[in-house]
Parts: sequence; structure tokens; C-alpha cells
Amino acid sequence: MRESREARVIGVDLGGTNIKAAAITKTGQVVTKVEWATEADKGVEHVINRLQKIAYTVAEEAGWNWAEVTGMGIGLPGFLNFRTGVVEQAVNLGWKNTAIISVLSESMGIPVYFDNDANAAAIGEAWVGGGQGFDHVAVATIGTGIGGGFIINGHIVRGANGMVGEIGHLLMEREHGRLCNCGKHGCLETISSATAMLRSAREAVREGAQTTLSQFALDSLTTRDVIDAARLDDKVAYAIVKQAMETLGIALSHIGNTLNPQRIVIGGGVSKAGEIIFEFIRKGFEQGALPRVIEACQIVPAKLGNDAGVIGAAKLALEA
Repeated sequence: MRESREARVIGVDLGGTNIKAAAITKTGQVVTKVEWATEADKGVEHVINRLQKIAYTVAEEAGWNWAEVTGMGIGLPGFLNFRTGVVEQAVNLGWKNTAIISVLSESMGIPVYFDNDANAAAIGEAWVGGGQGFDHVAVATIGTGIGGGFIINGHIVRGANGMVGEIGHLLMEREHGRLCNCGKHGCLETISSATAMLRSAREAVREGAQTTLSQFALDSLTTRDVIDAARLDDKVAYAIVKQAMETLGIALSHIGNTLNPQRIVIGGGVSKAGEIIFEFIRKGFEQGALPRVIEACQIVPAKLGNDAGVIGAAKLALEA
């Protein structure tokens, strides 16, 4: 890590819909942040230009001269080649074999680094969020899909070609499992994601189950409605949430038995539901994890919310 007391970096969370950028200090504090539309439909060159402009804008709003900025990190969804600095594929951006790092580093005059967006969020949570102060941290993000990131001995683990953390595709149901977007059946994502819980609730309503969820129009029903109903002891909703979160806990127990983390941090929209989901997650974890693994590990909610990605991306530049 750079030792400069004045280290100032830019963190960027690049998504298919929005770009978020923040000016970050060496202690992980957000000085200021900006969010713009990505405008991915206008092409690679346009998005790269917007990346530059949003970085300059956030530095200016922070009161920093560009000469004071020591680096920039970017988190983005896609398959990345860390050796060449090339985004091999980013479906949400419409990118393929895009040499983003060399282009930005040369044009902006600073070192630029990147990582998968899930890894960036994990780095942020481990640094100044739910995993702060621990060297062995697993982060699971539960939303439309399920992603993860693993910090071992204080460093992110990427694997042979950047595919570490795809926990949403752990096989949890070999027979009669739902079809996953990856093409296989029974992945964790098809059971425990927000999308999966909502699908289960809609199926129950269509089948005439006795549930308060039937008061909602199917197209307006949300995962939050399902969790709220479970909290109020609606039997159908309770069973859906219980199965989804206990299955997640069992999946996390496999990670626990493999990596022996001190903290498992749960982020994403579902994590905001509170103790009702953590009760089930911990129960599933305890069913599958070894006693010494359970003894060493706490399962806690994420703390950084939507800032996790930009903070973690900034850390990439600080650690280089």
C-alpha cells in the first residue's frame, strides 16, 4: 500500500445502467460521490469518455487538484483478464475484448485498476464495513442474483481466471431444480435469491394457496412483500423465506468448511430484511458447518450499502 499521507484515490462502480464514482481517502472515507447514467447503448468509447469525465468531476467536487489523485479503481460486472487489463466480456455493457485499463491509464495520467463488481464490494466490506478488522472474510450479496467475494489473509482471492465467488451457482438441488440463467438446474440462485423467492410466492398465489399475498396483483408483488408477510406469520410466505434462507445458510456452510472465515457478511437488498433472514441463514449454516468453523465465524449484515463497490474499487488503487 502506498505510504503517502496524502493518498487520494477515485473509486468507480460501473454498471450497465449507472456509473457511481467517489473520492476516497486512504482510510476509506467517502469525501464526495457522483452518479450518472452509463449510456452503454452509445458504445464503448462513449462510456470510457464518461468514466474519465465522472472521475474528473468527483475529484473537483472533493476539492482535489487532479495532480493530487494517485490512482483509480473500477468495479464492473464481467469477465476480466487481470494480466492484460482487458474486459473479455461484460454483457450488461455490451463489451467484448475491451482494453479499458491501458486506455484510461494513458489518457488520465494515473494508474487504473479493475476487478469484478462483486469482488470490489467484498473488498469494501472487508476494509471498512461488516468485515472490518478481520483477515478472513466471505461476502455474499443477495439480490436479483447471488454473488460473492472472499478475502483470505487480507487479500481478495480471484482464482485461475477470475471466477472465484460465483456462489450463486453452487448446486443445491440435483433433482427437479429450477433452470438457472447459467443453463444448469438447481443452482443456489434459483432458490435463495430475491428473484427466486418472488417466483415461489407468485407460484403459490397462482396455485390458490391460503396466503395474504393473494391480495396483491401478481405483477406488483415484491420480495419485500413476501418477507413482510413472513414476518407477520403468513404460513406460505414464512415457508418460502425459511427454505430460501436456510438453503443459503447450508451453501455458506460449505464455504465455511472450505475457507474457515472469521466473518460472513451478507449484503444486497435482501440483507435489509433484518433478523428474520439471519435467523434462518444461521440455522442452515449450523446444520452444515463443522463445530470449529461455527466457533470461529460470525454471520453479520453488510454496513456499506451501495457504497461498498466504490469504496472497494478505491482500495484496489491504494493497494497497488
